[in-house]
Amino acid sequence: MTIQVNGDHNLVIHDEYRANIQTRLSETLNRFSEHITRLEIHFSDENGGKEGLGDKKCILEARLGGLQPIAVKDYGKTYDLALNGAIAKLKSALDTRLGRLKEH
Repeated sequence: MTIQVNGDHNLVIHDEYRANIQTRLSETLNRFSEHITRLEIHFSDENGGKEGLGDKKCILEARLGGLQPIAVKDYGKTYDLALNGAIAKLKSALDTRLGRLKEH
């Protein structure tokens, strides 16, 4: 599973944080690793340098072998909170999509 981390022009993602994100995603989504070929993470700050409660956005897109990709997004006060919310949504979406495949 390839993991790509992207940020908008307001965000510089340091190598240590990028490695932390990649490790967290690999561990958290390990049970789906045979289906996921690529994960893309997109971080953005919805209102630039201004403060806001839910202005940090994380979009997770999972590319699945032979299936349509799944994309989810979540907002938070920090990038970590947005990422955690997006991971929870992605796990749920993957459970639903891959569970349906097993039923047929």
